Amino acid sequence: MQFDEVVTTTGAVREFEARPVPDSQVYELLDLARFAPSGGNRQGWRVVVVKGTELRIRLRELYVEAWAEYMAHVEAGLVPFAPLNGRRWTGPAVDLDAAAKRRYEYPFSDHLDEVPVMLAVFVKLGSLAVLDNGLDRQSIVGGGSIYPFVHNIMLAARSRGLGGVMTTAICRREPQVAALMGMPEEYALASLVALGWPKRTPSRLRRDPVEKFTTVDTFEGDPFRP
Repeated sequence: MQFDEVVTTTGAVREFEARPVPDSQVYELLDLARFAPSGGNRQGWRVVVVKGTELRIRLRELYVEAWAEYMAHVEAGLVPFAPLNGRRWTGPAVDLDAAAKRRYEYPFSDHLDEVPVMLAVFVKLGSLAVLDNGLDRQSIVGGGSIYPFVHNIMLAARSRGLGGVMTTAICRREPQVAALMGMPEEYALASLVALGWPKRTPSRLRRDPVEKFTTVDTFEGDPFRP
């Protein structure tokens, strides 16, 4: 598959065929993904391939709780856990305790334990060069040393006819995941990735054109055009 097709069709896939993905193919995806950039080339990622039935069920239960918190924000017309003052998250905008007890019918979360491939991706916090630490806003820079790796997994999967989704909702339940999976204290949970053979072949994604998000010299500058 050509590069242009890979990057324009790697969308979120949440419905998979029942057939398994060989471990050798999962290994191949990770072998390609490891060439992602990271600060200082420290490669602080750690991947756990989740196979145990009981562990998968427990992760699904935690995901369902976190997804309910997410959906409570959506129902209130809010971006889930976004900084409400534009710079920093100052606390829950909805009743999280009540939200976590609700149940939303969502096939992906309700059957998360059944996905063909489940990868828990962690990152060693001490490996992150977080250059925006100390600024009066939400920190984002540290993610640049882990999420390119996760997206490389998605791109590699798409290039081989597989599909998947990078999820972060379960990061709301990091302490429970840490206890379940023996995560060392110096690590953080970055994502839970689901992969498999897609029931529907992804098509070209819909995204804003370059002119809508690129300007010259200033935020109010002329749109950048070829």
